[in-house]
Amino acid sequence: MAGQHSDAGQRRANARDQIDRNRTVGDVGERALIASFTAVAEQRRDARPDIVIGSGDDAAVLDIGPTVISTDTAVQGRHFRLEWSAAQQIGARTVIQSAADIAAMGGRTVGIVASLACPAETPVGWLLDLDEGIVDMTHQLGARVLGGDLVQADEVVVSITAIGALDGLSAVTLSGAQAGDVLAVSGALGAAAAGLAVLSRSGADPLDRWQQAGDPRAAVVEAFRVPRPDLGEGVVAARAGAHAMTDVSDGLVEEIITMATASGLTLNVVAGDVPHTSETAAVAGLLGIDLAQWVMAGGEDHVLLGAFAPADVPAGWAVIGEVSDGPPIALVDHQPATEFAGWQSFG
Repeated sequence: MAGQHSDAGQRRANARDQIDRNRTVGDVGERALIASFTAVAEQRRDARPDIVIGSGDDAAVLDIGPTVISTDTAVQGRHFRLEWSAAQQIGARTVIQSAADIAAMGGRTVGIVASLACPAETPVGWLLDLDEGIVDMTHQLGARVLGGDLVQADEVVVSITAIGALDGLSAVTLSGAQAGDVLAVSGALGAAAAGLAVLSRSGADPLDRWQQAGDPRAAVVEAFRVPRPDLGEGVVAARAGAHAMTDVSDGLVEEIITMATASGLTLNVVAGDVPHTSETAAVAGLLGIDLAQWVMAGGEDHVLLGAFAPADVPAGWAVIGEVSDGPPIALVDHQPATEFAGWQSFG
């Protein structure tokens, strides 16, 4: 049987190698492309006792106990632009977006399912690169691609469903913050928003203007294209006893509002305590932007925000505020956070 599986895997790999990357998706067809995607996923397969059946069948079968599931969808022109990001970067970014929600519950991402939609005239090479970005980032997270779907559409749409395991821990919810808790984040904020600002101001072909050694714009653009939060900190926080947690996808103030509403308490953030990178500050100076707008309202960094008893904050997390009895509102420096508006899907 082992030899049969090996032969089948080699045939799938050979089939992928024979696909002409310069042809269109419509020319090659769904069946050949799905076989190619399966080949890549199977080549990266490792022995995982919690995955009973992976990619290549009608559905995946897992054995992981209590399960955490989250879905995110990225739409061309709304969430990414083809002239700003390579296909691999778009694929990696969509995996991070969904896996961050698993981490925010205190879970470990076990696998992902990817649904892709694109026009028939999409170059096959671009779609294969998108798949490569999805597979590579999934494996960097210690997970596996379990399958997916491919359909025709008028624009590129990437939907990632992430599946996670709690490994005996209790899920950390948004509503568990307690009066007397402190608020803390697992990393720096504002870089992705700074990167978006750089790209938005760079015209149709920005590369030559800022991709130079030591230019802080290069660092923040990379943070926008592929955020790299340490999502393993979600499990760390859960083990430390986090009372509430979320990832910063829509902007810190938006997440504070959501947590305050869910917990029924007042959450206050000290703006000067929120960490940011030196490159983010440098780009704010270059563009004449108020750094606080990116740090407090910029989204898509996907670092984790948690509420902890003061003695339970994990090492490396930055304390940025506190939770107190009172109406369910978000404050910045003890003032209503009305000047900071984060991402709204239909805004």
